[in-house]
Amino acid sequence: MNQYLGYSEKELENLKAFWTAKEIEQQPSCWKKTQAIVENRQADIQPFMDKVFAHKDLRIVMTGAGTSAFAGQALAPSLAKDSGRRIEAVASTDIVSNPDQYFAEDLPTLLVSFARSGNSPESVAAVELADQCLTNCYHLFLTCNNEGQLYKSSANNSKALALLMPEETNDKSFAMTSSFSSMMVAAISLLSGQTDFSEKVNLFSSVSDALIQQVNSCIADIAASDYERVIYLGSGGLQGLAQECALKLLELTAGEVVACFDSPLGFRHGPKSIVNSKTLIVVFISNDAYTRKYDLDLLKELRKDQTAGKVIAITAQSDQAVTDGDHIYIPDMRSVSDTELLFPYMFFAQIYAFHRAVALKNSPDNPCPSGEVNRVVQGVTIHPFNC
Repeated sequence: MNQYLGYSEKELENLKAFWTAKEIEQQPSCWKKTQAIVENRQADIQPFMDKVFAHKDLRIVMTGAGTSAFAGQALAPSLAKDSGRRIEAVASTDIVSNPDQYFAEDLPTLLVSFARSGNSPESVAAVELADQCLTNCYHLFLTCNNEGQLYKSSANNSKALALLMPEETNDKSFAMTSSFSSMMVAAISLLSGQTDFSEKVNLFSSVSDALIQQVNSCIADIAASDYERVIYLGSGGLQGLAQECALKLLELTAGEVVACFDSPLGFRHGPKSIVNSKTLIVVFISNDAYTRKYDLDLLKELRKDQTAGKVIAITAQSDQAVTDGDHIYIPDMRSVSDTELLFPYMFFAQIYAFHRAVALKNSPDNPCPSGEVNRVVQGVTIHPFNC
């Protein structure tokens, strides 16, 4: 019988945690399948992307709601650097409430929609508002559901391309895990301009697969401790990851644990006030030599303060500045970009959120059974807007 995150299938079913555990562990194989899908769809993808990229003043906006928005936040800084294009991340929830601000520039635009279901009201409305407010708008739908409104809307639309992730990424659990990371793989493959990305996918997939087995027990032990506050810190795109990590913990514990995020430099400007002996701080350490200096400065400061209950560094470089305290080392990735580090780094937060929920006797697959929060958001009224 299969085991996931240290539990048998029967144990996970009793805990109402089977799908969350399975979907966390399956991610490395999903990433390889996603990259294969991109490669197999090149006959459709290349003509569409060539048409889009032909616009010299192109603006690329990455959007989505909740976790899907944080996929864009995690990727936009590095993709802008790698591609040399203007790439921004704007949540669909912001676009819908303030379309005249976010679409104030009537430029040729590619709206990249991250959407697990493709049915969230804000995701659908953001696409409609973009078409309404912009003279020349293209759409790239990265989705996990071929029955979703966004996927279906791409049919017979020369200005839209939908890319469907592997079937198993249409998560059955409440929280987005394999959907989140697989859509990010597709976005990098399509927008970064990297010709060797398939090799990189193979590397971070194999590293991550081994990492899950190596760190699961350690993370479960940390999750057994009664930390009331957890803070994730990261610079650049790693701050977008930190935001997603905080959400994952809030979701799976149904808000019983307070979770926050910030950048290492921003944390000193007030948010650091939250730290006490019941606080766990996780610092995602950048591989960029310049950025890393700031990450290590704060790590050293937090350890010296001795105020937090625990400070953990997640790192791909095992220099003394990190190994002097609690840390998790990611092997074989000391020379990769922070974009690639996103993938192994996310496992600490996903696995921690899972085990913390179990420790709190919450049900990871359905952490909010009373219905205040739903897998596909409900209760949203989309009001008419005239651009």
